[in-house]
Amino acid sequence: MNRTCLAVILAAGDSTRMKSSMSKVLHPIAGLPMIAHVMTALQAAGMQDAVLVVGRDADKVTQAGSLPGLQVSSVLQTERRGTGHAVLTARETIAKGYDDVLVTYGDVPLVKPETFLAARDKRAEGADIVVIGFEAANPFGYGRLLIENGELLAIREEKDASEDERRITRCNSGLMVINGARALEWLEKIGNSNAKGEYYLTDIVEIARAKGARVVAIDAPEEELAGCNTRAELAGLEALWQKRRRHALMLSGVSMIAPETVFLAHDTVLSPDVLIEPNVVFGPGVTVESGAVIHAFSHLEGAHVAEGATVGPFARLRPGANLGEGAKVGNFCEVKKAEIGAGAKVNHLTYIGDAFVGAGTNIGAGTITCNYDGVNKHETRIGAHAFIGSNSALVAPVTIGDGAYVASGSVITADVPAEALAFGRARQEVKPERATAVRARALALKAAQKAER
Repeated sequence: MNRTCLAVILAAGDSTRMKSSMSKVLHPIAGLPMIAHVMTALQAAGMQDAVLVVGRDADKVTQAGSLPGLQVSSVLQTERRGTGHAVLTARETIAKGYDDVLVTYGDVPLVKPETFLAARDKRAEGADIVVIGFEAANPFGYGRLLIENGELLAIREEKDASEDERRITRCNSGLMVINGARALEWLEKIGNSNAKGEYYLTDIVEIARAKGARVVAIDAPEEELAGCNTRAELAGLEALWQKRRRHALMLSGVSMIAPETVFLAHDTVLSPDVLIEPNVVFGPGVTVESGAVIHAFSHLEGAHVAEGATVGPFARLRPGANLGEGAKVGNFCEVKKAEIGAGAKVNHLTYIGDAFVGAGTNIGAGTITCNYDGVNKHETRIGAHAFIGSNSALVAPVTIGDGAYVASGSVITADVPAEALAFGRARQEVKPERATAVRARALALKAAQKAER
């Protein structure tokens, strides 16, 4: 589209109903602030210039809304006098001259780029203002779209609507695209003669029509235009985002046994033929390659899982975990900042942190890498095709060579050469019949304590 467009994003809300210590638009959906979702959609729709109308946490909101390749500025709204007043806070930027001015909200994070583009297409076809509306299941509280012969005559707010107008179910989302050449002319004519004494952006429709402008409405799904004012609505937006993303991933070839129990981050990458079992949580920064299986009740964050690898059940991959092709991290295991080589196995009840595990190596149950000395972290390096016996403690920094064996129950504090066998445990001794004496002594002590009571 060879038309310039400025996006004006209203993001100055105080989080009053959120009962929050931070700006509403900084609250995350799928691990990403709401405002960042909005900006990502605008960028995907081809926007290059944007101005954020900010209030509380202004610097943090501006930072969260800044994306590479998108020219973002911000203006501070010091008074809350309605949406029309909020848009005019960006007067200087609007005055620079754009074909289109697109107005959206920082707390409406599910709008798709296609919806923004559809509104701009309608504007390119000759409409001066394009309002994005929706069919509401329950229209109470929304502004109603008054449409006649395909043109939008007015938007009537709930408190100012007549009984007949309140029966209308086609409602206003608040999002619109305005003719940039005349935007300031119309915005500056908005008054506050209404029930709330505020400057409603919606009044621009009648103002523009009175000047001979053409105003139309297009529709988008109600769920896509949902906003957020409370924690309950935030949870609802999260659920909608998750449902949408799961559906897209399954259409791309990912299998989910119980998709409603899988929770994804905004940047989760799952390749075709990945299988996700129930109750799996993905934090930010996870990539899972084709053919991998993530078993039930696992949690992954900042991790890479290569082709054919398996994780879980009940496994945790923390940031820096990198599983090679065909590797296995089994039940009740935790991996942090560690490379697990191709075909290596970390099967049961094991912690591997700040480590390198070579291809084909087997890590026995209950093994831990003791990577922290109370001040610093240290690395454990285990070569290829090594065998670490169950219940071993590898005290870093330490290196275990290719093909080496570590006996079960060992505490390893020194390097083990390749193909060597290492024992790091006390010698077992057996005392015949000593158990009888130990038991008798314990029973006598218990009886004496009971007698004292």
